Amino acid sequence: MEKKPPKKLQAKHKSPRSINFKVIKLCSNHSRNKLKPEALILAKSEEQLLSAYGKTNGCVLTRDAGLGIEYCDSLDQNLQMVEKGTSLLKKMEISVAEAEKRTGKNAVNMQETYTVYLIEMRPVDAASEGTNPVPDSLWRRYSEFELLRNYLLVTYPFLVVPPLPEKRAEFVWHKLSADNMDPDFVERRRVGLENFLLRVASHPDLSTDKIFYSFLTEENGWKETVFETGFQAKADSRLKALNATFRVKNPDKRFAEMKHYGDELQSVISQLLRVRARAADRLYGVYKVHGNYGRVFSEWSAIEKEMGDGLQSAGHHMDAYAASVDDILEEEEHYADQMKEYLFYADALRAVCRKHELTQYELEMAAQDLTSKKQQREELATGTIRTFSLKGVTSKLFGQETPEQREAKLKMLETQIEEGEELVKERNAECEEFVKSAWVDIERFKEQKDHDLREALISYAIMQISMCKKGIQVWNNAKECFSKM
Repeated sequence: MEKKPPKKLQAKHKSPRSINFKVIKLCSNHSRNKLKPEALILAKSEEQLLSAYGKTNGCVLTRDAGLGIEYCDSLDQNLQMVEKGTSLLKKMEISVAEAEKRTGKNAVNMQETYTVYLIEMRPVDAASEGTNPVPDSLWRRYSEFELLRNYLLVTYPFLVVPPLPEKRAEFVWHKLSADNMDPDFVERRRVGLENFLLRVASHPDLSTDKIFYSFLTEENGWKETVFETGFQAKADSRLKALNATFRVKNPDKRFAEMKHYGDELQSVISQLLRVRARAADRLYGVYKVHGNYGRVFSEWSAIEKEMGDGLQSAGHHMDAYAASVDDILEEEEHYADQMKEYLFYADALRAVCRKHELTQYELEMAAQDLTSKKQQREELATGTIRTFSLKGVTSKLFGQETPEQREAKLKMLETQIEEGEELVKERNAECEEFVKSAWVDIERFKEQKDHDLREALISYAIMQISMCKKGIQVWNNAKECFSKM
């Protein structure tokens, strides 16, 4: 059977229609206008802008005696479009319109083939406008999406950062290609990347990030901008995180339970996807058996005179039923991708819990160090020396300390204790703030997850019911054909 080109799938989340408004920067020092620089206004056209510029705070670009227009190139100004507490998705329409295969040289000067994705962004449209302006667009590779997400993970450790679609196909049934250059896989990944951008753009905190906005608007120099933030130096090492997991003494019960829930969620969805892949294999086999029925009935009709028409009609019904399996399994794959998103979300949830463990561990270490310093101060002040301590051994070997040495050590310990107390306060405040921010986002994530998974599973059940009804209809049609013979 010939492989059909992939259908254009739709991302799950939609942004509103776009508006034909442009963010404009008026810039230049045209003295007679008496306008201040760095102003933003919204205009539908250059004419409207030029007629209104005298009423705004801004200065004008040089063009014809000092008047002109330029698109705003300042991230700070553009982000003013997004009000505090309002997601970017309410202001801009974002989509990953298409994917394109390219060939070029990699870092080691070797030829490679890769896929790039076209991101389009336009302002949100008012229903009364009914216009469709040309969107701003740029191309991004999957690796750039990965870099963006890594930056968000480090910068916002207290948030459940939306996951990227899989880099290579997992939980595939035998007729589905695992090649990451396969057109069907590239199309599903395009939808997944669009969904990722829409998830970030709809998030109340992530959507206002300057690096995310520049990812959508600046094709050149974006990577350099990300690396200049120094986010890589802030990333926690795996060894450090693992150490915190096993050595933290007083873990927060809520986060421990949430981490366990993340493990269970990932396990359950993995099992569900494996079962679905096996069921898809069996379903494909059942439909292809109907294709064999169709061929048998068609060949049989050629040697029968009276029953020929009935057999041929029944064969056509069987062929049509067998051919429908590709569309059915393609739709199933769409629901499977929605489940996979939450498979990867589970890891993002556990990452927040691991970061909390690390924050709690750092607080405990700071408190332990402070307690140790206070104990040393008390021993120095009272002259108490523990026999089996390091100090006890050194005093036996080198003799007792002089009063001057003891006084100097006491002063040093007092300074260290003051610093330690400040550090404990700082760590404690940091931990409390992390818990507060993380729990708000976890609750938001749980509501989103419940809604999305319920919707996906209900839609999947409805699709299965519809598929079974079509099967019954095919056999009823075949039965009618046989009864007329």
